[in-house]
Amino acid sequence: MIKIENFEVMGWEHVIRGMRNPMNSWNKSDSGICKGGEDGIGCEHCAVEIPCTHAYDHSWQLGKADHELMMKLAKAGSVHGKFRRMIAVYVDITAPLYWWKEFDTYKIGTVANSCSTMHKIHAKEFTLEDFSCEHLSCWGAAPRGNTDGDLMDEKVSDFMYDYMGALMATIVALNSAREQFLKRQDKRYWWQMI
Repeated sequence: MIKIENFEVMGWEHVIRGMRNPMNSWNKSDSGICKGGEDGIGCEHCAVEIPCTHAYDHSWQLGKADHELMMKLAKAGSVHGKFRRMIAVYVDITAPLYWWKEFDTYKIGTVANSCSTMHKIHAKEFTLEDFSCEHLSCWGAAPRGNTDGDLMDEKVSDFMYDYMGALMATIVALNSAREQFLKRQDKRYWWQMI
């Protein structure tokens, strides 16, 4: 389960100034505050559409010339399209631990601010929704779900493979450790949850 929400993209004015630095073409920039054609960029420069339909609420708008330069540089490859690296994106991501480990490998110029496991692991009861388990299987002698017999090696068919059951047992154990920690404030139980 991966959930992305509460996103905001910022820094467009800085990105455009930086994008125009190599050719000193800042005077060709046509992005800015749209005030309906008064002293802002005006609808004739708006990259959105002509006639533009956004409210004249003094919001910042991307101009046509700046948009065209962005597209041209992006098509020229990552070296020329490096202005994209300057765009600041803020987002809340809820994802399983294995995903975060991969994210950590490939991130560039990011700051992660996570919820504190250390301080909040005991704050609520553990449930199945806390775990990424959509791919867990259970099969074997007493199947409860996936019964793909072909996934089981003939030589070990006497064993029961119940990965979902193992997770459920882990959740029970975690909640037991949580109850003991809340009752006794003994760090040994906290370590079991960690």
